[in-house]
Amino acid sequence: MAKDLEEKTAKKKDSYGADSIQVLEGLEPVRKRPGMYIGTTGPDGLHHLVTEIFDNSRDEAMGGFANEIEVALLPGNRVRVVDNGRGIPVDIQKQTKVSALETIMTVLHAGGKFGGEDSGYKVSGGLHGVGASVVNALSVYTQVVVHKDGGIYMQEYSQGKKKAAVKKIGNTKTHNTIVTFEPDPIIFKEGIIFDFNRVVNHMRQQAYLVRGLRITVIDAREGKDGILSESKRSKDGRVEVDTDIVYLRDLFLQVPSHTFFFEGGLASLVKFNNQILKPLHKNIFYIEKKVEGVESVEVALQYADDISSRILAFANNIHTPEGGTHITGFKTALTRTLNTYAKKNNMAKDGEDNFTGDDVLEGLTAVVSVKLQEIQFEGQTKAKLGSVEAQSAVATVFGESFAAFLEENPEDARAIIQKVILAMKARKAAKAAKDSVLRKGALEGMTLPGKLADCQSSNASESELFIVEGDSAGGTAKTGRDRRIQAILPLRGKILNIERARLDRMLGSEQIKNLVLAFGTAIGDTFDISKLRYHKIILATDADVDGAHIRTLILTLLYRYFKPLIEGGFVYIAQPPLYKVKRGKELLYFYTEEEKVKALGKEVPEMNEVDADMLIESDDSRERLLERAGTDTEVEEMDAETASAILAGKKSVKVSIQRYKGLGEMNADELWETTMDPERRILKKVAIEDAQDADKVFDMLMGTDVPARKMFIQSNAKKASIDI
Repeated sequence: MAKDLEEKTAKKKDSYGADSIQVLEGLEPVRKRPGMYIGTTGPDGLHHLVTEIFDNSRDEAMGGFANEIEVALLPGNRVRVVDNGRGIPVDIQKQTKVSALETIMTVLHAGGKFGGEDSGYKVSGGLHGVGASVVNALSVYTQVVVHKDGGIYMQEYSQGKKKAAVKKIGNTKTHNTIVTFEPDPIIFKEGIIFDFNRVVNHMRQQAYLVRGLRITVIDAREGKDGILSESKRSKDGRVEVDTDIVYLRDLFLQVPSHTFFFEGGLASLVKFNNQILKPLHKNIFYIEKKVEGVESVEVALQYADDISSRILAFANNIHTPEGGTHITGFKTALTRTLNTYAKKNNMAKDGEDNFTGDDVLEGLTAVVSVKLQEIQFEGQTKAKLGSVEAQSAVATVFGESFAAFLEENPEDARAIIQKVILAMKARKAAKAAKDSVLRKGALEGMTLPGKLADCQSSNASESELFIVEGDSAGGTAKTGRDRRIQAILPLRGKILNIERARLDRMLGSEQIKNLVLAFGTAIGDTFDISKLRYHKIILATDADVDGAHIRTLILTLLYRYFKPLIEGGFVYIAQPPLYKVKRGKELLYFYTEEEKVKALGKEVPEMNEVDADMLIESDDSRERLLERAGTDTEVEEMDAETASAILAGKKSVKVSIQRYKGLGEMNADELWETTMDPERRILKKVAIEDAQDADKVFDMLMGTDVPARKMFIQSNAKKASIDI
């Protein structure tokens, strides 16, 4: 045996030579490992393609060379981005000996953003020169049309390879770059469906960040009849727009479109984010200033009557959700400035503790944006800024300006300080309440909730916690579960709406306290996700309005105080069936009304003991029944005697339909089979696609702004599925 191992090892050594080393040329590395360049080949990566092309146009605007960008979603999964910037150079590039346009689109790490001011870009979101070429590599079709220096130039590509050389195809009096691309379905196997709202939200955000930039977004995918004669349609349904046409906004009629233009910059963005909240002071603080080593520090903020904080961070217009050095500098200056002002104006009592970082953040809506020539991010995804100079620059610029703002606006300053003092008192009260609930040893077994039927396994990775509605469902779930890995926690009615409840009040709620103890992670500043006792937290509420409300209340709690559980993929929603149907000897479960209608037909009324004879009184119903029974699949599912009897029209098939109103109506076997069995159940994982949008939705639905909630309900009422 040892000899065989030596022989195999020797063979492997012999076979591992220079021929084993692969050299990927051109854009092959991108197609081989797309995740390295766009993060994922799912929806996030798909939309990242739009962002990459748009960012090139936006960088032209940031440099002062463009003031208009148009983004259009076209039929055939194509996206078209236009800007009125300088136009991509088309002359020969010395190193590659081909057109600069071809170089940019087909060579990695090629672009005009490495040379600093010499390239015309003082600041840029692109660091590595891979954006346009990556999009090209991952697209089955790309076309670039450049209007520049009196001529129109065009080149087309497929999967990153040029179809022909750059050629002049006409004359023009404008300067524009028009990029049209169609993602490759081989790469994006999950599907190529662009979310118009997602694109719109990103473009709105960018318009706030670049003052004076007009951005138009058009969804022409459904507006096929709105395309005028200047464009043509190929046999496969794709739209071919003539190369001398720049903007499409006038070519489409009655299609969804949005145009964004904000002269107020970040102050307008703060006002937009606070539109469903109650601001505590009238004036929005705003400062933009250049300091040594940093092209621009821009900060806007306003406090609102809320207990959550909303801080958006940007570096060279790239959203940095994980913050970084610029946010560290901002928070340090904010805490120091408010403490100094409170003491100077005798607003803080002698001997009282200083405000903490958490105190000054409560109710704060702020946007922090920095622009740097040489920018560094932590990680490939650019989610966190690492440039050291940004911290001191933001702290200095913001600290000095905010101190002056407080002095010049005493009414605003008083409102802010009173808010922070209230937050400090609440923090101390919450700490006392938390200490009494989560004392040492509180999570070590004997103090777990009495209603919790825990699982036998101590391995969190295989353990599941089902949160069910009511004792009836809890009893059924406890009987039907797999005791080894499944725990059951029944809730008594609706939990407290915590959207505006502080921690001390929350922990006074028995229901919420039970959830905190069951999770095992603690809460607040002592939260520790490594102590999570179950890696699947499953919300199993009834399929009615009350069940949906309870689920929303629990999700609000999880989003506000246990967000890492959602971000980590630990939260799921169970999908119990709506109907149980007995048809002859068949037993069927349907999870939607559509499934039931598709299988049984609309003729089947919702009542017990329905005779087939009732269904064949009309020719239409008889034909439907015979057609259904005559298919191979249906005949196999029925016993032969029943099938032949139906075809002969002699025997009645009794159909029993039960509409489940709650989990408590199921017996243990049914609940296990349909909702709890890991082999057959359907679970929906809860994810946060856009934290900012999620925050607004929770504020709107669960907050105190009744008019905003009423407007939301009226606008979306027709989308609701009402169970009467």
